Amino acid sequence: MKLEKLVGERFKERPADCVVDSHALMIRGGYMKYVANGIYSSYLPLRRITRKIEQIIREEMDAIDGQEVQFPVVLPASLWQESGRYESVGKELLRFQDRNGSPMVLGMTHEEAAVHLVREYGQSYSRYPFMIYQIQTKFRDEARPRAGLIRVREFTMKDAYSFHTSQEDLEAYYNRCHKAYERIFARAGVPQVISVASDSGMMGGSISHEFMLLTPIGEDFIAICPECGYRSNMEAAENIIPPIRDEVSDPLTLVYTPDIHTIEEICDFLKSPKENSCKAVVYQQVPDGKYVVLFLRGDLEVNETKLTGYLGCEIRPAEITPESGLHAGYIGPVDLEGDFTVLYDRSLEGRNNLSCGANREEYHYTGLDMARDVPEASYHDFAKIREGGICPCCKKSAITIRRGIEVGNIFQLGTKYTRSMHMTYIDPDGNSQYPIMGCYGIGVGRLAAAVCEASHDEYGPIWPMAIAPWQIHLCAVRSDDAQVREYADRLYEELQRLGAEVIYDDRPVRAGVMFSDADLLGVPIRVVVSPRNLKDQVLEVTSRDKTLSEKIPAQDAAARILQIVSDFAKKEN
Repeated sequence: MKLEKLVGERFKERPADCVVDSHALMIRGGYMKYVANGIYSSYLPLRRITRKIEQIIREEMDAIDGQEVQFPVVLPASLWQESGRYESVGKELLRFQDRNGSPMVLGMTHEEAAVHLVREYGQSYSRYPFMIYQIQTKFRDEARPRAGLIRVREFTMKDAYSFHTSQEDLEAYYNRCHKAYERIFARAGVPQVISVASDSGMMGGSISHEFMLLTPIGEDFIAICPECGYRSNMEAAENIIPPIRDEVSDPLTLVYTPDIHTIEEICDFLKSPKENSCKAVVYQQVPDGKYVVLFLRGDLEVNETKLTGYLGCEIRPAEITPESGLHAGYIGPVDLEGDFTVLYDRSLEGRNNLSCGANREEYHYTGLDMARDVPEASYHDFAKIREGGICPCCKKSAITIRRGIEVGNIFQLGTKYTRSMHMTYIDPDGNSQYPIMGCYGIGVGRLAAAVCEASHDEYGPIWPMAIAPWQIHLCAVRSDDAQVREYADRLYEELQRLGAEVIYDDRPVRAGVMFSDADLLGVPIRVVVSPRNLKDQVLEVTSRDKTLSEKIPAQDAAARILQIVSDFAKKEN
C-alpha cells in the first residue's frame, strides 16, 4: 500500500472533543471519522487492525470447539418477548416497526437468537455440549457515548453461547473460555488485562467475570485487594461494615433544624461525623413509579446496581412531590408512613446514637437506635465498597479502587433463556430438561482502542506486531532523488513478494511530515531510505517502541528486515 493513496487525513492538532488519548490519536491518525453520537466510520488502518483482532478471536474460539455462525442484525420483537426482555430492557434496546407494522429490534445482544437457532437441533442429550459464536455488528442506544470506540452505540462484537446438560460441564467449559480469553488479550497486545468478578445485570445468571484493562481513563471501577488478590467490579463487590455500637443508647430526641436538607449540613449543625448519621436516598421504580426509600449510613454511597438487582427492575432518581408524603431533606426511618418500598443497608444494623430525618419539615432526630426504634428493619448490602474497605475474601482493610476499561465479559447464564423460550432436550432417562447456557463476549473495536490506550506516546499509537495495520513502514526520504526512488521501489516490491505487510511513503514531502505520519500510523518497524544512508550503503531501521535503532547493509536488506519483524513477533508471544 502506498501512503499517498491511503484515504484519510492525518493532522497534528488534538480534537477539542476527544477526552481520552486513544480517541484523539485515532481521529488524528485517520483511523475513523465521526458520523453521529457514538457512531463512526472506519478507514483502512482501523479495518486492518480489527480484522487481525477478529482472526485472533476466531483462532482461539475454534480451538475450544466453537462453531462460527451469524445472527441477523434486525430481529423480530417476538423473540425478545419470549425471553421477557422486550419489556424489561430499557431504552438501550432500539425498537421500531417495519413497513408492515411488525415490531422489530436492533440486536444489542443475541441470546434470544442463539436459542432460536439451536432449540430444534438440541432436542437430545447426545448433541451436548456445543458452542456457537459470531462476530457481528450490534447497536446499543447508549445514553452517554464517550471516548471514541470505548463506549459507542454501534459496534462490532464477538459473542459466543455454549449449551450444556449439567452445571459441572458448564463450569468446566467456562474455565476453558476464561483461559482462551487470557490468550486472546495477550496475543492482541494487552497481557496486563485482568479478570474481575462482576454483576450479571440484564444478562442474568449467577456467575460472571469482566476482563479489565486497568487505566486512569477507564469508566469502570474495580475493587482490588493487594493482600490476597481479590478482584471485583465495584458494582458487584460486597461492602463489609464492622459492627459499631455505643454502650449506652441516648433517647430519641426531636431537634429543630431549620433550612437544613443535606447530610453535610445536618452533621455540621450537630457537630457529628457523617458515619453517625442515617441518610435517606429516594428512587422511583421505572415500571410503576413507586417510591423506594433506602436508608444507609451517611458517609456511604448507594450501589444502584445492587439496588436494581434486589428490586428486579430499573430505577431512577425520585421526583419528590408534595403529594408523595415525603419531606425532602427530612426523611427518616421512624414513623415513616406511605406506600413506599423501604429498604435498609446493613451499615445501619445494630447502630445506635444516630441522627436522622424526623419526617416533618425542619426537624431531625438524634439518638436513633435501629434495634429499639426500627425493630421491623431487615438489612441488605446496598452500598458501594470504598478505598480502604474490608476485603470480602481475606477480611483485611486493604481494598484499593482502580479504574479500568472492560474489554470482554463471560457469564454463566444457567437456564434463564432456555426456560423462558421453551428450549428442552430429552435426557438419558427420557425426561425433559432445560439446557444450561454460558455467554462470552468481546468488543472488537473497544479492544483496538484499549490496546491504543495501553500503548502510545504523545506522537501516536505503538501497535503490537500481531494487530498492527502493517508490519513495516518504508520511508523514501527525498523521493525526488533517482537513486533513492529506484532503491526504495525495488525494496518495496521485494518485501511484498516475500509476504511482508508494507505501507510505503514515497511522497515528495519533508522528512518531518513523513515521520510524523509514521508515528500516527504506529507501524512497529520503520525503514528509512535516504541519500545519506545510501551513500554509506546502509538503511536505517527503527522500531516504533524505540527499543531498536540500527543501520543494516543496503545489500540484501529485505532478509534482515523480515528477520527483525519475525523477532518482534516472537518477543510479543
